[in-house]
Amino acid sequence: MAVLRIGNKVRSLRRRDGMTQTHLAAQLEISPSYLNLIEHNQRPIPAHLLVKAAQIFKVELAAFADDSQAHLAADLQEIFGDPLFEEHPLTTNDVRDLAENSSTARAIVSLYHAYRSSVESTRALAAKLYDGRDFLGVDPAHFPSEEVNDVIQSNLNYFPDLESAAERVVASGQLDRFDMYRSLVGYLRDKHGIEVVLTPVSRDGGIIRKFDPDRRVLSISEVLPPWSRNFQIAHQIGLIDAQDAIQRVIANNEKHLTAPESQRLCRVALANYFAASLLMPYDEFMRCTLEMRYDVELLQHHFTASWEQVCHRLTTLRKPEASGVPFHFVRVDIAGNISKRFSGTGIRFARFSGSCPRWDVHAAFLTPGRIRTQLSKMPDGTAYFCVARTIRKSGGYRSGDTLMAVGIGCPVRDARKLVYADGVDLENLDAAVPIGTTCRLCERLDCDQRAFPALQFGMTIDENVRGRSFFAPR
Repeated sequence: MAVLRIGNKVRSLRRRDGMTQTHLAAQLEISPSYLNLIEHNQRPIPAHLLVKAAQIFKVELAAFADDSQAHLAADLQEIFGDPLFEEHPLTTNDVRDLAENSSTARAIVSLYHAYRSSVESTRALAAKLYDGRDFLGVDPAHFPSEEVNDVIQSNLNYFPDLESAAERVVASGQLDRFDMYRSLVGYLRDKHGIEVVLTPVSRDGGIIRKFDPDRRVLSISEVLPPWSRNFQIAHQIGLIDAQDAIQRVIANNEKHLTAPESQRLCRVALANYFAASLLMPYDEFMRCTLEMRYDVELLQHHFTASWEQVCHRLTTLRKPEASGVPFHFVRVDIAGNISKRFSGTGIRFARFSGSCPRWDVHAAFLTPGRIRTQLSKMPDGTAYFCVARTIRKSGGYRSGDTLMAVGIGCPVRDARKLVYADGVDLENLDAAVPIGTTCRLCERLDCDQRAFPALQFGMTIDENVRGRSFFAPR
């Protein structure tokens, strides 16, 4: 009988649906101890149990495909794309073979994380010493933001416990969507005895939200627009009313969160998730999304939310019986630094180097405030339909503006569900913009925006020949 060792997938789907091991074991008609062994890959799952599990979770059998090795291989390929390894080139087959030994491969990834952190810390130290200022050391062994991103990615950015917690607050607090600020303030006051005060910009000290548990006062900076004020209050409600649900998620993902800073940052991220669920309740948001055909601006008006808040909420629509279009999400600054990312489509984001400059999220800076669309294609032929625009955050004349770009994208097969795809020839992939993950991993040698040589081909120099790309072979 065919068997598969995909316990991590079973565990992830069980947690997604908020099921206990005992509950799932009963439905599978096996003992909880045997299910525990399956989830930890100490026992294979027979084919007949796999079929039954797919029926219970309401997913296709393909959902159990173990892509962890593929992700690991992709991380390794990017790592060995570092110029550090130019004298020790590895082929794609070498990397795949290495990924099969997951323990060794993960150790290499962790070691490279530490190396990159050490390099950045050394650069920061040199800069601070040059400026004559004190140096505040950081632990180079951990990247809290990367660990939290791994938690979000492994849960497909869907946390049913937090959705349920938000639904309970909406029901018990009788929140009025047409006057959400007053409703949230009233809920904190009546339920928890917490007063919300707006702090003038001249006295906020650069802090947009501060809770004083002794005085039972939540201070919100008046520099925030209405949607951000609502979000910050909802975030604080999440830290109080959803603390048990948040702690369960953290406990279930301890393997990803290796440092105290990672757990604290994860708590912040999960409170933000709760806030979005509270302000944009799943069922109502899903209904409006379908009616408005994923028109982000119309959703903004309906829920009094920002472009970024709506785009991020779109990536969380993963409820099994009522899921939306799968999206990836990325936020970048004008220098190209990625500050937020989530891959709900399988697209690969660079973790250790710059992203592809041909992505529409970078081009959005050329037309601030304007919505841009892009039909794009990866080197392997996978196509996506993407939407991006800039967002501006202002703190007043003296503080200046912060300009970032937020982009979302979906597989081209789902693009017709989006209003932005109207009039676009989605069948003509020859006209799609060729994009990649990062220059070192991209096979397109004729790209005139290439910044580094391709890992697969190395670099050849002929001083007598200059092509479109300096790094293309002569």
